[in-house]
Amino acid sequence: MKENRHIVRDVVPGSIAAELEIEAGDELLSVNGEPVEDIFDYQFLIQDEEIEILIKKPDGEEWLLEIEKDAEEDLGLVFENSLMDAYRSCSNHCIFCFIDQMPPGMRETLYFKDDDSRLSFLQGNYVTLTNMKEGDLDRVIRYRLEPINISVHTVNPELRCRMLNNRFAGDICEKIRRLYEAEIEMNGQIVLCRNINDGQELDRTIRELAGFMPFLKSLSVVPVGLTRYREGLYPLEPFGRDEARQVLRQIRTWQEKLFGEKGRRFVHASDEWYLLAGEDIPEEEMYEGYPQLENGVGMLRLLSREVEDELAGRAGDDRERNISLATGILAAPWMEGLIRKIQEKYPGVHADIYPVKNRFFGEKITVSGLLTGQDLEGELADKALGERLLIPCNMLRDGENVFLDDETVENLEENLHVPVQVVDQAGAALVAAVLEENAVMTHRRRQSYEQTDCSHCRQA
Repeated sequence: MKENRHIVRDVVPGSIAAELEIEAGDELLSVNGEPVEDIFDYQFLIQDEEIEILIKKPDGEEWLLEIEKDAEEDLGLVFENSLMDAYRSCSNHCIFCFIDQMPPGMRETLYFKDDDSRLSFLQGNYVTLTNMKEGDLDRVIRYRLEPINISVHTVNPELRCRMLNNRFAGDICEKIRRLYEAEIEMNGQIVLCRNINDGQELDRTIRELAGFMPFLKSLSVVPVGLTRYREGLYPLEPFGRDEARQVLRQIRTWQEKLFGEKGRRFVHASDEWYLLAGEDIPEEEMYEGYPQLENGVGMLRLLSREVEDELAGRAGDDRERNISLATGILAAPWMEGLIRKIQEKYPGVHADIYPVKNRFFGEKITVSGLLTGQDLEGELADKALGERLLIPCNMLRDGENVFLDDETVENLEENLHVPVQVVDQAGAALVAAVLEENAVMTHRRRQSYEQTDCSHCRQA
């Protein structure tokens, strides 16, 4: 057991902890005489109706508190470290790791490689399971930490060891089988690398992982992201249009086969493949409830449907607007189509779509979520931006107004001489922003998987 210190940051007013006069700065030492490793231990141990907790005050005095409460009632303690443990860093050296391809001089948290199964449950992160021993699997099963999202990449043991540069990475199917037998819900991911785990290896991976249905709910296939900072790294090639079309043919073949045999398509291609191949995004029913939106699987189709639903309830009018939208290279044509749908009911709305090249990471990176403030300024400095510029929320750090290069939205507004509005993911939010119906100019983004909590724990 690591020597974790669980310092109280806040106490919920009116809670059991408040009634017991527990205060910020107090430390939780144990529950029912047992040490607490992390948030899952804590939540499990406080479920009973009668419990004992040992609290240490800042002056060193210890309080043993006996508590009677309703089953599963929370105590109202908020800890300085929400995980109540150090984040587990990645023990792999993957040939495709994006963090290894980032430029120097960025904020420290962007270089942290997590591979923590607890973050898979809490935040949806994908983990390789290489950090997990038998005891870790036992805890996942005991606490029902599901769904757990697994970066598989390949089921070929030798190839997986090479791709992850970890000699212990080859037992992935054994660990998945353990979770499968415990009926733990899972999702899988394949980062596809050209001439490495594609072709016959991709077929093998899909075939073997399909054997873990129905508890392995879905499998996504995403193309490797390659920045311009790859000096000294494993030589990887980008996928072109022809290669993308071949990948889609393989995935469609497996979807048809598995739907006929098991009633689910199971494996899905991320939106990038369709845009890269120049093919239409599939209809909504093909995505089977969108199990992997955070992996970019079906995000554009869902956005389109949400825009259509929002417009269906509107009569339209002759209002006049003149705005601009910035997005990544790949998604720009799709966004143009959504704007045309809005203009059918609001013909007085003029909106310019600006596809922005990624010069910070390199032009092979074509998604909007990796664009920086510098990229936007460089591309838009001499453009007619209208009354305001709209940008998607995934360009910014969670809960803040900061791009990946640490430039702020306020700086962007000042340098481009135009108000900048950060648009939420939902289609209704896009329609409202285009029509300037949003009362508040929000400057925020969705969840970003960085290590941001403070910790009083030793290194994992």
